[in-house]
Amino acid sequence: MFVNQFLILAAVLFCIGVYGVIARKNAVLVLMSIELILNSVNINLLAFSMRNGSLDGHTFALYIIAIAAAEVGVGLAMVLLMYRNRRSIDLDELSEMKG
Repeated sequence: MFVNQFLILAAVLFCIGVYGVIARKNAVLVLMSIELILNSVNINLLAFSMRNGSLDGHTFALYIIAIAAAEVGVGLAMVLLMYRNRRSIDLDELSEMKG
């Protein structure tokens, strides 16, 4: 397969993820959009790694997967705390939580 196909797929996933982060009000959907962005970066890393014949991209992809797992854990904990306090996970209500 050509590298161009992987790059187009990654660009589409990245655009969908950015749109999800900007347009969504639900915190869980924003977290899912961030995961899409990270996965598009992984696709880019693996495509260029396969093209160059090195394993550096695979190593960085594993680091990004670990970071994404930690981000999901912390993000879901924050969403649960927000739901426990406000009974809603709408991100517009976060501005009301100022000190």
